[in-house]
Amino acid sequence: MAFFLGIDGGGTGCRAALADDQGRILGQGAAGPANIATDPRGAERNILTAAQSALREAGLASADKVSAVLGLAGANVSASARALTDRLPFARIRVVSDAVTAATGALQGADGIVAAMGTGSVFAVQRGGLMQQYGGRGFLLGDEGSGAALGRTLLTEALRAEDGFASRSPLLSEVLRELGGVEGVIAFGLRARPADFAAFAPRVIKPGDPAAERIFAAAVAEIGAMIDRLQHGAPLPVVFLGGVGPAYAAALAGRWPIHPALGSGLDGALLLARQEV
Repeated sequence: MAFFLGIDGGGTGCRAALADDQGRILGQGAAGPANIATDPRGAERNILTAAQSALREAGLASADKVSAVLGLAGANVSASARALTDRLPFARIRVVSDAVTAATGALQGADGIVAAMGTGSVFAVQRGGLMQQYGGRGFLLGDEGSGAALGRTLLTEALRAEDGFASRSPLLSEVLRELGGVEGVIAFGLRARPADFAAFAPRVIKPGDPAAERIFAAAVAEIGAMIDRLQHGAPLPVVFLGGVGPAYAAALAGRWPIHPALGSGLDGALLLARQEV
């Protein structure tokens, strides 16, 4: 009997599911972040931890009959994907961007645009069975509108307010106190990973603070303009995913048809794994 492993790994966590050739889920597992571009060794450990948990739950002692598709943050860096593939124990392995598995699960073959807005951000467009990824360039060079970008902008504004270059607000004063003032914010920024910045995002998307509202409004305008460009004049439904996805869906309601996801990134990884054979 053949077995199929799907893995959905992003900047916050990694999930795995093992299925048989009928699509029945036999085992599942979870572990920490799995961005193979920013932390390849940590991602590898978490991927194997989640996969091994799924195998154990299914009662499999080895992975020699497992076909695996891994949808991972950072997999658009092909060197990172190749290096990981060489170290994994599965019989067949395909590593793709988490945008591909998210869009596959969300759209289930239909045309549409997927905006995955989590710790990072990435977009996928499917037309006529062909899928194209956009964005997902990482925290330093992209990830527009992501949780990490929102958190970073919040801390930037807190420092600007302390210098008198931006208006103070209760939230800006709050984060300055929490982190120990200007020096504390700078120290945090030097050691923080994207997920650490993203932990501030829920306070940015929560209404009521003028600085937070200003930051989120700018992000909404940017993401809206990007999705407009991806439409290419032929309106497609949009699916928002990720921790901050619902906030963007609410803020951009009425601009295009916004549909719920038909499945998860893990569903997409399993679907692709079963198509590999």
